Amino acid sequence: QVQLVESGGGLVQAGGSLRLSCAASGRTFSSYAMGWFRQAPGKEREFVAAISWSGGSTYYADSVKGRFTISRDNAKNTGYLQMNSLKPEDTAVYYCAAGSYGFIADVYDSWGQGTQVTVSS
Repeated sequence: QVQLVESGGGLVQAGGSLRLSCAASGRTFSSYAMGWFRQAPGKEREFVAAISWSGGSTYYADSVKGRFTISRDNAKNTGYLQMNSLKPEDTAVYYCAAGSYGFIADVYDSWGQGTQVTVSS
């Protein structure tokens, strides 16, 4: 498994931007696809975005398409989630995950501890 640590969360006004980072250590990060998920209070964890091991393929939830961008820098063992045009409904704890490429949580076997994103209206 790979160890993951998220950072970059915080409080932002609606319409603002944040960039989340996911720093990886342990086994070779570049061998794994990476995903971002989020969980709002009282709701189930939901898929946000995924990127293949090479960065050549990406996939987004409809709710964030056109506003969020997932990327990775394998030389730095770090993944990113650039979030623009944030909405109050984007408020959640955001988790990064490493594993197989997909939008189902079960295909990922390493998870970070999460970072809080709060969007005020």
